[in-house]
Amino acid sequence: MTEKQMYVHEALRWASLFLEKQNRETRIAEMILMHHLGINKSQLLASLRDQVPVDRLQAFQKDIHTHAETGVPVQHLIGSETFYGREFLVNQDVLIPRPETEELLVGVLDFIKKNNFSEPTQLVDIGTGSGIIAITLKLEQPNVQIWASDLSTKALTVAKKNAERLNAKVNFEQGDFLQPFIESGASFDVIVSNPPYIPFHDRDSLSDTVKNYDPELALFAEQDGLAAYMKIIEQAKYVMKKQALIAFEIGYQQGTQVANIIEHHFPQSKTEIRKDINGRDRMVFAEITNK
Repeated sequence: MTEKQMYVHEALRWASLFLEKQNRETRIAEMILMHHLGINKSQLLASLRDQVPVDRLQAFQKDIHTHAETGVPVQHLIGSETFYGREFLVNQDVLIPRPETEELLVGVLDFIKKNNFSEPTQLVDIGTGSGIIAITLKLEQPNVQIWASDLSTKALTVAKKNAERLNAKVNFEQGDFLQPFIESGASFDVIVSNPPYIPFHDRDSLSDTVKNYDPELALFAEQDGLAAYMKIIEQAKYVMKKQALIAFEIGYQQGTQVANIIEHHFPQSKTEIRKDINGRDRMVFAEITNK
């Protein structure tokens, strides 16, 4: 690593060119430099002609090389990712939040506002990972009572840290999808989940940043990626109230299949497949009458 002094704009130009040559996203340069300087985007733009302290420059260059050479996600290097305007801790034990999941969350919020339940809405987030869905919903709708589960105790450790940092009261349970709530006799108005949905045979098509660093438990599912949906939908009848919502994030080719699974178990359901901002099927919402 260099001991030569660089201005901020020089450091960014060096990193962008280096990343481009390595076929990596150039925007990562800004993210890593902001992290090491402890500043935000507007402060970065205002400091383009400031010098970067040598120790921070060396740390910045080291992270740029590490990402370019190994594909380690920038979020793992800086330890966080932004979701719905808030910063969440992330590491190798949880899935890195994606922008598409914000659209799932918006759909759930709209449902809650539209229904205006007379009693506090009870919601469960299945496969919570870092806790982004459960925590964000609690902060956006403080009166909603929220539970969240994950099979991974390591993921739950991250989720609990995020809830504590953001002062969100979420009840976390360890277990297989809805099983802890079946055992406790709980019932919910809303079941939301971004479960593992990538078929194992698609592993080789994923970028190294995803397949080598995101936890396998959060990515892949049997039965062409549908196994998690099948299990959650089978369990749902035991914990849903008479009128309820199931909201899933899905793989872009799974909309019809997931909707069919829901309608098979709940023939009276009103099911809708929604597209994400890129025009791809990404969510299934099902308003269900549970007999």
